Amino acid sequence: MTTAPARLIVTTDPELDDLNSMLRLLLYSNEIDIAALVYSASRFHHRGDLARAVAANRWPSAGDRMHIDQAVDAYEAAYDNLVRHDPRYPRPADLRAIIAEGNIDDAGDTRNPTAGSDLVKAVLLSKAPGRVFAQAWGGTNTIARALMSIEQEFRDTDRWEEIYGLVVGRTVITSFAEQDDTFADYIRPTWPELEFRDVATAAWGYFAWDVVPDDAKHYLTAEWTRDNVSTVGPLGRAYRVWGDGKQMAAGFDPEDYFGVPGATPESLVAQGYALWAPLRPDGAWISEGDSSNFAMHIDNGLRNAEHPTFGGWGGRLERDENDPHRWNSVGQVPWSPGAAVVDAGEVAQWFGAYQRDFAARLRWSVTPEFADANHAPRILATQTDISVSPGQRVVLPFAVEDPDGDDVSVTAWQELDYACEVEVSPHELIVTIPVDAPEANIHIIVQATDSGTPALTGYARFVLSVHKDAL
Repeated sequence: MTTAPARLIVTTDPELDDLNSMLRLLLYSNEIDIAALVYSASRFHHRGDLARAVAANRWPSAGDRMHIDQAVDAYEAAYDNLVRHDPRYPRPADLRAIIAEGNIDDAGDTRNPTAGSDLVKAVLLSKAPGRVFAQAWGGTNTIARALMSIEQEFRDTDRWEEIYGLVVGRTVITSFAEQDDTFADYIRPTWPELEFRDVATAAWGYFAWDVVPDDAKHYLTAEWTRDNVSTVGPLGRAYRVWGDGKQMAAGFDPEDYFGVPGATPESLVAQGYALWAPLRPDGAWISEGDSSNFAMHIDNGLRNAEHPTFGGWGGRLERDENDPHRWNSVGQVPWSPGAAVVDAGEVAQWFGAYQRDFAARLRWSVTPEFADANHAPRILATQTDISVSPGQRVVLPFAVEDPDGDDVSVTAWQELDYACEVEVSPHELIVTIPVDAPEANIHIIVQATDSGTPALTGYARFVLSVHKDAL
């Protein structure tokens, strides 16, 4: 039986790394069912409301093209090439039809329904099958307003139990940290069984340089970024990099010094900037903090979205000790230089593969012929979940397909679980379960990397459940 694909709601504020994440998301929109793209607020960004004497905070000027629309504009310019590489890419007009303005006046604003919150509500209540991942790239306030509207409509009716069960049974909220108080103040008290995943990780944020392995730091440099991202087509040119001369909003912002070209720490301080993240060379990576929200949904075989503990490009999570329906990233985000970083073995371990895949897709956007670009291999297996017994030797066949006919190297390793013997060939995985293995799940990752340029990787996750009476 085929499982219905998850649908994604994206709510986002105009932080520069939200634009970068949006550009990457659209490059993966052939594999991800995007149901809503909604402007929202956060404690870092809100439009303001003169009628209530709420000042704007780091918000683009009226009439400026906002970041979702900027990203879709760039996507539209690249669309004719992208569909040559995968016809599943959505039409730009279909993406524009799901852009809406949510609750943006103030941090945590939930005062009234908006077009954006109504769109979120409609997706949450839709009859379409499958799970819904409501993503907060800024605050959770627009998602909270949608849930408020659902509660107000159904709480005092005989359908409330049905609707509550529908929402909590299908919805997962993911958030790159809590950027307002609406989850704590409204969502959790009113929807106590709603699953929440905090996907904040240092590896995708402003402090990636401190976290990625030494052999992946190359993918952050100005040289690699210029060659593979910021000069590659309309999507690449829209991508924010250090010293690009751009701002998040008009006027002086002491925290927004990323676009200042030719800067030094001394010159920035002299101009009144507060350096809260280390200065990097012009043209280098800045941040893409919200990509861990959707990276888990990329169909690369790691099954990252299937369960919070399944590690992958979006990270790995562990259950919160105080909230059985909350999951937190294995890793901490250092919001100031010198703070502890502990996620180097989680999201960061995939950084190089994900960056190469990003570079390949940007190359698609400027390459009209399928044969002139590289595409990732895939590992196909009829059985990836199996019950096993202690002492059993398990042979799991698979096939590797490369769309370009490249040579492919295959490796395998065990993830986190009770140690067992693992062998791999180009066509099968052999696992020997220890005779004293406890009843637990054993995860084996098979990885296939092609010989193309850039080298691309596909995976398969095999989950072996040890039961003493499995045979």
